[in-house]
Amino acid sequence: MPIESYNPYTGRVLRRFSPFSWAKTERILGQAHRAAATWAATTFAHRAGVLRRAATLLRERQDELAHLMALEMGKPITDGRAEAVKCATCCEYYADHAEEFLSDELIKTDAGRSFLSYQPLGVVLAVMPWNFPFWQVVRFAAPALMAGNVGLLKHASNVPQCALALEKIFHDAGLPPACFRTLLIETNQVEKLIADDRLRAVTLTGSEGAGAAVAAAAGQHIKKTVLELGGSDPFIVLADADVALAAKTAAQSRMINSGQSCIAAKRFIVEKPVLKEFIGHLKTHLLALRPGDPLDPATQYGPLARPDLADELTEQVNDSVAQGAKVELFGGQAKPGTALFRPMILSNIKPGQRAYAEELFGPVALVLEAKNAADAVRIANDSRFGLGAAVWTADPKKGEEMARQIESGAVFVNGLVKSMPEMPFGGVKKSGYGRELSYLGIREFVNQKSIWIGKEIVPEAKTE
Repeated sequence: MPIESYNPYTGRVLRRFSPFSWAKTERILGQAHRAAATWAATTFAHRAGVLRRAATLLRERQDELAHLMALEMGKPITDGRAEAVKCATCCEYYADHAEEFLSDELIKTDAGRSFLSYQPLGVVLAVMPWNFPFWQVVRFAAPALMAGNVGLLKHASNVPQCALALEKIFHDAGLPPACFRTLLIETNQVEKLIADDRLRAVTLTGSEGAGAAVAAAAGQHIKKTVLELGGSDPFIVLADADVALAAKTAAQSRMINSGQSCIAAKRFIVEKPVLKEFIGHLKTHLLALRPGDPLDPATQYGPLARPDLADELTEQVNDSVAQGAKVELFGGQAKPGTALFRPMILSNIKPGQRAYAEELFGPVALVLEAKNAADAVRIANDSRFGLGAAVWTADPKKGEEMARQIESGAVFVNGLVKSMPEMPFGGVKKSGYGRELSYLGIREFVNQKSIWIGKEIVPEAKTE
């Protein structure tokens, strides 16, 4: 099967690529394995120079990269530019901080000297999704490369041109070609790569099913993994909150990347006294957003990345309504087989409905009623997922107390949930394990080696 670059707005195939044979893939793996030792021996200063040049190229090529994202997965061009700049910031962050994050850490023991040393593992495979085709990759690649690892990228099959464009940026920045390669391969080759001893670790961002498959293969072959999977993020609004501001932020969060974001707010858990007010504000903000051609700078949300994704979301909505959910804002798909999906609001979300239990990966806002703050936390935690969450309240101390009770990798109080280089990113429960970004992210794919050095032994003096 060819790997296709497909435009979801026009419905046209832009380019087709023949998948790499296993022989070619294995040859690239061998080159990466040989390059790993050489790259690991470079200095932090040398690696930082490459990452800073990559950051410069990401900024210089932001229009070109945004154009590719718009064509291949429907991201509005203004959002694509912002994604490219965010990638540049991440490269610079690790160029500035990697040496500090991976410096020897002294530990007091009975030794003369003992410490932790952080050393690269070697070849790391990244299996990445289409929704943030550059950011998802860079947040793995920047820390991995700065740690002295090398990377192989198996990107989503619908964004091959984005994958190749990022490979070119790293190569143009001066990274030895074998240290970062895009593999245009089908899914069935991933397990063969994981089985090869030259591959040392795997990171995956994607669906629960994909994560389970990669984790199973990696476990069988004893390989380190980091998984960032789905989310059904709660967005709690208490009665004392600034409801108008909360609703405005809620609309923004739900519509990140046309609703196709793991950390987009999806479940809006609202205290009963302000429920109707919140829905009214949310509806107004969602209706004000302008759909259209992703290449038009005025477009605020584009199509979903593929028609089948819109079909699946429509099925989830229809099933949930049949199970008792109430439509507060009509939108959705104009007709089956098309990718544009207008925002919707569903209320009366109850256990037993698909909307209650599943992740809806698109612009559908689910509104749930809470009796009080404790009930809101209970509902938030009644989910298989635990990626991000938000709490809105006039009392920051109460917000912090609730944040500590919510089962998720991140909680933002009175703010939009987002990822950033400074803060760890990842989830719990079915949202995965391990962390990306911050100092924790760069330490995921290193050997955290304990080194113990005995006290100096002074030879006994000889006696005549």
